[in-house]
Amino acid sequence: MSITVNKKAFHDYFIEEKYEAGLALEGWEVKAIRAGQMNIKESYVIIKGGEIFLIGMHITPLPTASTHIHPDPTRTRKLLLHAKEINKLIGKVERAGYALIPLDLHYVRGRIKLDVGLAKGKKQHDKRADQQEKEGKREAQRAMKERLR
Repeated sequence: MSITVNKKAFHDYFIEEKYEAGLALEGWEVKAIRAGQMNIKESYVIIKGGEIFLIGMHITPLPTASTHIHPDPTRTRKLLLHAKEINKLIGKVERAGYALIPLDLHYVRGRIKLDVGLAKGKKQHDKRADQQEKEGKREAQRAMKERLR
């Protein structure tokens, strides 16, 4: 079940591969995500010291959160992947010029997971071509719908 999707990522990047990663979250963050108080639109993924981190994901703390903690809404969160996957991603990002982009935050058996996409940036003409293709499909659907009436 999807919590939030980063639609901007599909507009700005060609997504080559997807990886599902766990997140190291604090209790107040889990509660806020379950309440729908987060945004992954401006976030990105980096590799530092053989580990993968999510930067810029904003989680708005609930007013009912514990009073003895001072929540940081945009703190850096560690992503949990297998070592083999991390090594593969490090190789592709450093050598092939790929970027790691957060795509989708969702539940898997009650746990919160993040889909991370291995992506290459789109040029402006690629974005225009995608837009024209979408418009063409939309017009074809409308024409088929009108024909059926």
